[in-house]
Amino acid sequence: MSLLERLNQDMKQAMKEKNKDKLTVIRMVKASLQNEVINLGNNVTLSADQELTILTREVKQRKDSLLEFEKAGRQDLVDKIKQELLILEEYLPQQLSEDELLEIVKVTISEVGATTKADMGKVMSAVMPKVKGQADGSSVKNAVASLLK
Repeated sequence: MSLLERLNQDMKQAMKEKNKDKLTVIRMVKASLQNEVINLGNNVTLSADQELTILTREVKQRKDSLLEFEKAGRQDLVDKIKQELLILEEYLPQQLSEDELLEIVKVTISEVGATTKADMGKVMSAVMPKVKGQADGSSVKNAVASLLK
């Protein structure tokens, strides 16, 4: 089942349950998916990889907003964004554990022959496609930084 089909199904369920928070988040994600279809050309069907990219972008935007709201002391908005993140994370693939991520990074470091922090960009560009949707960029960056001296 594609992400769009699952969103449609969950949207109907949220309407039946009168779950406004979930309904709002689902509509926002659907709008992002539809905007991407429009940008690519109306007769295009998004691949699972493209859908995942859009979903990951939505999660990242909310995490960035969460940090800003926490800095500003806006607890009402912090709570709202945390709730949205919980809903969005239902649609993401299972996240990698820290040990799994470190193992992928170790393998990638040896593949690209990285030895110093100067090679961090090379490692990051090789790791990110491998963990797409399963780990966020900051976690990957921290893992790479911890393994490169």
